[in-house]
This record gives sequence, structure tokens and C-alpha cells, in this order.
Amino acid sequence: MSGVSRRAVVPVLLVLVVAAGIGLYLFQPWKAFTDTSVNEALPTASRSAAGPAMKDVRPRDLAQGGFVSHEHRTSGTARTVRLTGGGQVLRLEDLMTSEGPDVRVYLSPKDADAVKAGLGDGAVQLGKLKGNLGNQNYAVPAGTDLSKFRSAVIWCERFSVSFGAADLAPVKG
Repeated sequence: MSGVSRRAVVPVLLVLVVAAGIGLYLFQPWKAFTDTSVNEALPTASRSAAGPAMKDVRPRDLAQGGFVSHEHRTSGTARTVRLTGGGQVLRLEDLMTSEGPDVRVYLSPKDADAVKAGLGDGAVQLGKLKGNLGNQNYAVPAGTDLSKFRSAVIWCERFSVSFGAADLAPVKG
């Protein structure tokens, strides 16, 4: 090592190791090569739980739409469903998106194209994305008025970007 002293090299190497560790933590690059599949059934109430007076024990679709891609290729369908017990869920079906660090599922008052610029005031987080592939359910908090939300969004908290979103159009009937 002509011209570069050991005293100069060691601190530079330490800084590089720390920077690499921070980069790995933030970006989690291994997730570009992994998939997590989830295959949950739509929750239903049993006849005994619904009571003998209840004739129709099937959930009812309120709104639905197909995902469009934003920062990552995303496809599948989002449905809001009223369960027979009165609860509500957001159901993601045939979802295909990327894994990522700190990815969440939201309902947004903005339409699917507009959430590229942010979720909007009044967005409701439903939880961490359970998997980047498959069918999954997210409970909607009690008292939430679903008519105020225009889209379902797969959102990366760490980088404040939408992986993809689906406009929720009311279902007739």
C-alpha cells in the first residue's frame, strides 16, 4: 500500500460496511426474488351463528375493481364485502404484486390513478400485506363508511409509493 495508510483504510471500510447494512435494511433486495402466497377463503357466517331467523347467510358484494400497476406490476381484483354478521372486509383475489419492505393495504378516498401522488386525507390502513400472491381478507374497522372510499391500494410505507391500486365501483343489485 504505497501512499495509503492503514489508518485511512480501516475507517473507510467501516463506513462502507455500515452503509451496506443500512442499505440492506431499507431496501431488503432479497424480496425481489421471493414470493409469499396466501389463499384465504371469504369469511362466512354459519347458520347457527346467524340464527334461525336469518334465511340468506351469504356475504354481499358492495364494490369491486381490478388492480392497475404503479411502481410495481400489480394485478388482481379488490372487493368490498358485507358479511352476514354485519362486518365488512376488503377481499383481494388473484393478487399478483411484488414483495417489498413494509407493504400495507389501504382504502383511499382517491381514485386508483390519483393515489400515485399519495393516499389522501382520510385513508384507512387495513394492515400489512399478508402475501404478494393469492386471495386474502382484511377486516374493515367497525363504523367505516365504505361509500367514502374510491380505491384499494397496495402501499409501501417505507418509500411512500403505491405498488398498485384498484378503483372500487359499486356493485348493482
